[in-house]
Amino acid sequence: MTAALEAFDQHRRLLFSVAYQMLGSVADAEDVVQDAWLRWSAADRGEVADPRAYLVQVTTRLALDRMASAHARRESYVGPWLPEPLLTGGAPVASAPQAPEPSDAAELGERVSLALLVVLETLSPAERAVFVLREAFGMPVAEVADALGRSEAAVRQMAHRAREHVHARQPRFDADRHAQREVTERFFAAVAGGDMEALLAALAPDVVLISDGGGKASAARRPIAGADKVARFLVGIAEKGGDIPGLRIQVAEVNGLPAIVGWVGAEPFGSISLAVADGRIEQVLVVVNPDKLAGLVVP
Repeated sequence: MTAALEAFDQHRRLLFSVAYQMLGSVADAEDVVQDAWLRWSAADRGEVADPRAYLVQVTTRLALDRMASAHARRESYVGPWLPEPLLTGGAPVASAPQAPEPSDAAELGERVSLALLVVLETLSPAERAVFVLREAFGMPVAEVADALGRSEAAVRQMAHRAREHVHARQPRFDADRHAQREVTERFFAAVAGGDMEALLAALAPDVVLISDGGGKASAARRPIAGADKVARFLVGIAEKGGDIPGLRIQVAEVNGLPAIVGWVGAEPFGSISLAVADGRIEQVLVVVNPDKLAGLVVP
């Protein structure tokens, strides 16, 4: 069993990454990795030629099985649904068996911005799996086909459709990380200070804000469009936050990009992720549902 655990641990972070990108949920990804371990511990490992390929196949199929129930839950979800944010830098990540270490989380986060995960939600489950395995991890077509139980020709077609779909819908991002952080810090200062003029200067005229409270935290039930409306909503949030004892807010890296993260003591309070293009913010994603903050927990 020790040898089995050592072999599994070599690929644990990869498996978490695959499951997280497919499901958009830290908790569900951890459950999938735990189920994959149970399958691996019970398998006849002497007949497994490539443990990594076997484990990716098991993880992919377990994640696909969870997708149906996840989509059913979202049909009754209160307000907009957003993926769960994952802290990848700027604060220590709590050590959990299934979570990626900080050094690996940064690499993971570069592939899975929160905005990209939102777009992946619009793919079919099979297309999403193909996109994650091919585009994010560069796995060979034959390996992806084995994982999904599809032909290589079908995988190539799905990969082409998924790439076109994502390319058409993914928000633009400035490639310069320094510029992104600078805009994020200006945004943070403007919101915290209630500076409407500075905030409007940071927002694109057609900016869209989506907030996810899940009916358990205060949030807008519909997307908010337009710089003026978004700015007023954000300043209102900041004013309410000032009344929360012990609330600590800082710029940190979430899903590989600068973001605003809040904690009350050791408990995460929420995150604000930004899509920055041409020096201005085009999309604001606010996650405050307490059930979705496991990826922001710090020691």
